[in-house]
Amino acid sequence: MAGAKWVYTFGDGKAEGEAGMKNLLGGKGANLAEMSNLGLPVPPGFTITTEVCTYYYDNGKSFPADLDATVKAALAGMAKLTGKTFGDPANPLLVSVRSGARASMPGMMDTVLNLGLNDVTVAAVATASGDARFAWDSYRRFITMYSNVVLDIDHGHFEEALEDYKERKGLHLDTELSADDWKLLVGKYKDIVRKELGKDFPQDPQEQLWGAVGAVFSSWMNARAIKYRELNSIPASWGTAVNVQSMVFGNMGETSATGVAFTRNPSTGENALYGEFLINAQGEDVVAGIRTPQDITEAAKIEAGSDKPSMEKAMPEAYAELCRIYGILEKHYRDMQDMEFTIQEGKLWMLQTRSGKRTAKAALKIAVELAQEGLISESEAVGRIEPGALDQLLHPTIDPKAERRVLTIGLPASPGAAAGEIVFNSDEAEAAKKAGRKVILVRVETSPEDIHGMHAAEGILTTRGGMTSHAAVVARGMGKPCVSGAGQIRVDYAKGTLSVGPTTLKAGDFITIDGSVGQVLLGEVKMQKPELSGEFGILMGWADKVRHLRVRANAETPEDARTARDFGAEGIGLCRTEHMFFDEDRIQPMREMILAGDDKGRRSALAKLLPMQRQDFVSLFTIMQGLPVTIRLLDPPLHEFLPHTEAEIAVVARALGVTAEQLRHRAAELHEFNPMLGFRGCRLAIAYPEIAEMQARAIFEAAVKAAKETGKPVIPEVMVPLVMGVPEFDLVKSRIDAMAEAVKKETGAELSYQVGTMIELPRACLRAQEIAKTAEFFSFGTNDLTQTALGISRDDAGSFLGSYTARGILASDPFITIDRDGVGELVKIGVERGRKSRPDIKLGICGEHGGDPASVGFCHEVGLDYVSCSPFRVPIARLAAAQAALGEVKAKEG
Repeated sequence: MAGAKWVYTFGDGKAEGEAGMKNLLGGKGANLAEMSNLGLPVPPGFTITTEVCTYYYDNGKSFPADLDATVKAALAGMAKLTGKTFGDPANPLLVSVRSGARASMPGMMDTVLNLGLNDVTVAAVATASGDARFAWDSYRRFITMYSNVVLDIDHGHFEEALEDYKERKGLHLDTELSADDWKLLVGKYKDIVRKELGKDFPQDPQEQLWGAVGAVFSSWMNARAIKYRELNSIPASWGTAVNVQSMVFGNMGETSATGVAFTRNPSTGENALYGEFLINAQGEDVVAGIRTPQDITEAAKIEAGSDKPSMEKAMPEAYAELCRIYGILEKHYRDMQDMEFTIQEGKLWMLQTRSGKRTAKAALKIAVELAQEGLISESEAVGRIEPGALDQLLHPTIDPKAERRVLTIGLPASPGAAAGEIVFNSDEAEAAKKAGRKVILVRVETSPEDIHGMHAAEGILTTRGGMTSHAAVVARGMGKPCVSGAGQIRVDYAKGTLSVGPTTLKAGDFITIDGSVGQVLLGEVKMQKPELSGEFGILMGWADKVRHLRVRANAETPEDARTARDFGAEGIGLCRTEHMFFDEDRIQPMREMILAGDDKGRRSALAKLLPMQRQDFVSLFTIMQGLPVTIRLLDPPLHEFLPHTEAEIAVVARALGVTAEQLRHRAAELHEFNPMLGFRGCRLAIAYPEIAEMQARAIFEAAVKAAKETGKPVIPEVMVPLVMGVPEFDLVKSRIDAMAEAVKKETGAELSYQVGTMIELPRACLRAQEIAKTAEFFSFGTNDLTQTALGISRDDAGSFLGSYTARGILASDPFITIDRDGVGELVKIGVERGRKSRPDIKLGICGEHGGDPASVGFCHEVGLDYVSCSPFRVPIARLAAAQAALGEVKAKEG
């Protein structure tokens, strides 16, 4: 990398970089450069590139030899623009050192502010500002932050010293401390460093700078950053940039402030400036939620019922400048922006802009409105929505008829509702999730260390923090409900309790939070399904216009079928008939059939099931109104329908009129060491053809009846499971065809139907050309195809799959995202060979991969006709299919 450019400068209306250089400069650095090029007020600085981060880790955490000289040159450039010199004892330049990856990772990596302060320069800052209190407060903040981030000293030591000092002095608020107080505390803080580290706090600004740069690069590999990347599929190889920027101060009195603003509401998508600010505060105070922030706009202040002045009223000139800038930025970036700013003695400075994280609801509204405003095209709007984020819209909210026993009210930080047991720390939340329990994570305030617990919890509740606190921002990004700033709650971590007035709840008690209105409710409150309309319908309509893949649902109950239709399913791609036999009125004749010793006995039991099966299919055909319905014949091993415990065996034996010993004996006969590869699928239909005949008759009789009742043509697709070659398929198909002929003769009705197979064995993929000569459709069962191709049991893989993905042996969990190189290759073979025999063969997949956006993209690439997934994932698949089609067009154009 000899001759590489390691540093890019910005400031004074120009920059060496621009917005398109995110891979090199990180998101923050690229956008600082872009804002500088736009002539916006940006404190001057420079960005150390992500390539230095790569070098740092490739070379034993060392820096390139020529980096020091380049940084000194950049600091000299900052001196010319600011009139201050880094390290100058009389007129010091103070800087911030911040991370900046190409993908936004809020709060995951480290920051150091006020760097350059020491025992000498603090006096110069006091003289220049005319405010000794401000100077010494800034110095103690710097020592706290630098000691924690760079020197790895727990910040709790400094907080404890501060609280002890205030208690001795009889003070309650930091604002009550004088310059002398802060000066005394600086001495105590330096003593803490000396005690913990065995040496003095560094006084050399150059040593401070390189310590901070190294710490920021090192934070790329801290636990919370690694977890965040894992959750958001951000490669470790990207690295982070480091941004060194001239400090501007929001804590220089009542004409100074700091804040965070969004050009549109990140929770609802409303087209109005949204955000919070704090007067006389430093940059991290708003995000950290240490003090209760104030609203930026007067309208928001009135709506919140706040008694604190809005920025619009308290600082009208700075507010007008912020409005001017946000209008420029949104039009320039053609997207909602998340901005950080500082006002120093009346002048507004922009510290950051980026495309703001938003809820799925807000994302839909913003994308649709930007398209309607002409800033982006309909296709761009479709591409703006992360398909997986739609999951946020597809889950229950609180039933409006449900009783709400309100415990307290906080801020509606992230919409949606969730119920669960109270837990007070992130490790407990993660353990509960693994145990299958739903929990609400309750914290005084969250920090980046809580990322794993927030991911595991159903929702988050905090007693401190505002709408832009860590808890609020991260919860919105995860799509989890969050109530923040519930200040009436008192949390006692040691006792494991939370209290509001006389009411005390303990860990394990149930609560419900409503992140849309900020309520905390006692108990587990009844939920309801969401209703999707408005912007959702508009955007999905745009998506449907461009996608080629059809989207069906896996459904076998009327409720699932109706849900699928509501979410835009274009048919049923998998009806798992075995799910229909576990109801109380059906399991007994099913067991009679299994226990029967001959064909006659089995047929007698199946005759009891026939009318029930027929009505099942009538319901599905009626709901689908002529859309295709693929029905899979009985698939699982028969032992799954038999009782297992001695108590169950005794009850069932009495009901069936057999002895318990007979039942145990039959269960032992059917027991298998590896049921997934045993007596199941088409093997049942071959051994007991009467089962397939009953199901086929039920399907065809239901088709005739539903067609008469609805007036819609019903063309059932009968699917034979688990074939390994054409002999099995043809044998079962002959019994299906015979039943179709029988129903035609009995009813006088014409029947149109198709018989196909589920391809879920590698051999079936290899023999697809032969199978397709008689099979009219293939549906790839990628759940079992993954198990049989990789030799991995889905039920047992949890103990080692995490290690495989962490070590890069597998790119991702193959049961979530299709294994392109293995399973994907088998699907391609099946598609190509199947089409050689039958060019118009209908091809789809029905494993849960059908609702995974990356897998849907693969299905588009290989030319499948449809994907089928669970009803609640149908919108996700529709959007992913549209984005796959748009990606193909873009690739051809580019």
